[in-house]
Amino acid sequence: MTQTTEIIYNGSCPICSREIVAYERYATKRDLPLDFTPLDQADLAALGLTENEAARRLHVVQDGKLVSGVEAFALLWEVMPRFRWLARLVRLPLVRPLAGAVYDRLLAPLLYWLHRRRNARAART
Repeated sequence: MTQTTEIIYNGSCPICSREIVAYERYATKRDLPLDFTPLDQADLAALGLTENEAARRLHVVQDGKLVSGVEAFALLWEVMPRFRWLARLVRLPLVRPLAGAVYDRLLAPLLYWLHRRRNARAART
């Protein structure tokens, strides 16, 4: 029996949601052992995450272990046959640090900034 991999994502982020919906559709059609949980439905305290920490990156729980960032994407892609090549690619010795740096220093902060901006606008209305 295959253990389920849980993907915890920022459901209020339109960019994140669009990507995750595509993965979820793919996984559902193939009955893959993936559960997709938006932040507002996740037990963040049990994972040792605050809401802000959780909103900053993609998180995956596999075999009881919490993994974040590029490695979380690699774990997700590894379970999906169509995307396994991406998991292998981002884990290559020269690509891994570059992919990690781009995600950690550019993409994740940008998406988090947009998330905070959306929340601030919603709070004003």
